[in-house]
Amino acid sequence: MTGLVDDFLPALMDPDRPVPQGLRDGQGRPAGRRFNVYRNNVTVSLIEALTQGFPAVEKLLGAAYFAAIARVFVRDNPPRSRLMMHYGAGFPAFLENAAPLSHLGYLGDVARLELALRQSYHAADAAPLDPALLGAIAPDDLPGIRFTLAPAVLLIRSRWPIHAIWAFNMIPGSPTPQAGAQDVLITRPGFDPVAQPLPKGGAAFVAALMQGLPLGAAHDAGLAEDETFDPAAILGLLIAGHALTGLNSE
Repeated sequence: MTGLVDDFLPALMDPDRPVPQGLRDGQGRPAGRRFNVYRNNVTVSLIEALTQGFPAVEKLLGAAYFAAIARVFVRDNPPRSRLMMHYGAGFPAFLENAAPLSHLGYLGDVARLELALRQSYHAADAAPLDPALLGAIAPDDLPGIRFTLAPAVLLIRSRWPIHAIWAFNMIPGSPTPQAGAQDVLITRPGFDPVAQPLPKGGAAFVAALMQGLPLGAAHDAGLAEDETFDPAAILGLLIAGHALTGLNSE
């Protein structure tokens, strides 16, 4: 039985492998043809999960080529969870390291953005901070304030214009992407996550807040990347995106 169990999953994910010896159908017959149908259905369903999870990547590659690339990924990456919403966590790295896609350097980061949007969608709920609490803080006390951020808040940093590439493929009327690095903040102000590009210094500022650093230190992190950085606009994005859920002072 141990041999059958050990052989089952590799054979299920690889159509070139033989049907595991000793596998029978419901009537006790060798499961050859039925197993082939079953493993084909499993592969098709996993490819469909990737298609649903990475629609911008599919548009960039084309449906047929995406399906071929996804099939290669599926063969070596069986699900680790029964919840298909989690499937494909390793897909961005796979795309980044796939030799046939080496000329599409941005593809892995576009996939990371799509994965982050999905993760934000399924993240735990958290009640947003009342903005009036910020207004009640004395200006001299602001640098020592530490924020708690919602689980749905995610940050993607890239040397490619990933938000522009994603929007051009997913949002009708979006402008043609221009070359350049782009950092993206993901928040979830309602049911659906929202992806927004950040100005220079903004990602360093948000990353510092996510690490639990006080507002003053986060401001310094932003200034280190851009000496004109102003945190007010980024705080506005975080408040509007229901990203801030709590605060405390040193």
